[in-house]
Amino acid sequence: MLDFVPAEGGRWHGLLFANHASPPRLTWCFEFPFEDDDDSGPLGLTVEWMPAPTDSWRRMGGLRLTTAAFGEPAEASVYHYVHHRFDTVDLRLSGQDGPSLRAVVSLSGDADRLGVDPVHADATLTFAGLLVALPGVTAPDDALARLAEFTDTTGLVLDPSGATAALRFVPRA
Repeated sequence: MLDFVPAEGGRWHGLLFANHASPPRLTWCFEFPFEDDDDSGPLGLTVEWMPAPTDSWRRMGGLRLTTAAFGEPAEASVYHYVHHRFDTVDLRLSGQDGPSLRAVVSLSGDADRLGVDPVHADATLTFAGLLVALPGVTAPDDALARLAEFTDTTGLVLDPSGATAALRFVPRA
């Protein structure tokens, strides 16, 4: 039986994404790491592509986000050697203090037979910024303007590390 023990270092971020098949939309990703004691590689839980009814990353606390089927619209998985998909997500966000957000999640519907159902995680996650990945948008000013169509961008600046293929905006230090 797997025992998922929360670890430090959880993160959350926004993603403004579009491609030839989908129009631009802002979604959110939540990453919950677990302690790994058997050298199986990173062990964790992620919820990706989750829409949220908010106009700012500063106002995520108090939201409850749910989905009932994998990919409709969010994707949730537990990484244990490989990704194991889960159908149902119940994510409760509370206790937001600036970039810190307490998140409690329950996943159920073990689609890939991990053997643990449901899976729960409870952690304080740190905001890792907002990424913009839009076709033809490569200039930071253009990316920030497009992002402002979906959310409040007050106080966000281009991440100076440039450590991603998308343009990342983070809170001004």
